[in-house]
Amino acid sequence: MVIHTLDWRVLLLERADHPGWWQSVTGSQEAGETLSQTAIREVAEETGIDADAYRLDDWGVQNVYEIYDCYRHRYPPGTTHNTEHVFGLTLPETRPVTLAADEHLAWQWQPWQAAAEQCFSASNADAIRQLPSRARSGEK
Repeated sequence: MVIHTLDWRVLLLERADHPGWWQSVTGSQEAGETLSQTAIREVAEETGIDADAYRLDDWGVQNVYEIYDCYRHRYPPGTTHNTEHVFGLTLPETRPVTLAADEHLAWQWQPWQAAAEQCFSASNADAIRQLPSRARSGEK
C-alpha cells in the first residue's frame, strides 16, 4: 500500500521487529476478504487511517518475491515465495498516524524519491517509484 499525498509525499513505517527497516503498509489477506478489504483493514490496523475516506486504487501490479528468511516462520513449511498486490491510497495532505505498537516503532512522511531510497524492500521501493506515472495517468 503506497499511502501518499497529492504532492507525492509517502508514508513510511519503521518495523518493530527490525529497527531501521522502513516500509509502506503491508499485510496478509484473511479468509473471505477481497484484496481491497485487506488493504483497508491493514491501513486501519497499522496507521489508524480510514481508507474508505480517501481514494483507494488497485494498481493492478503483482510482485512475486522471495520471503526473507526471518519471516518464513509465518508461512506454511516449505513456502519460499509470496505474491504482493500493490494499492495506492491518496490523501489530500500529510496527517499524523496511530501506529500498531507491536508492528511499528515510528512513522514519517517523505518525498517519494527519498521514501523509495529508504525502503528496505526492493519491490516496495519500485512501487513508490511508480507514483509519478500513476498520478499522471489519473490517480492524483
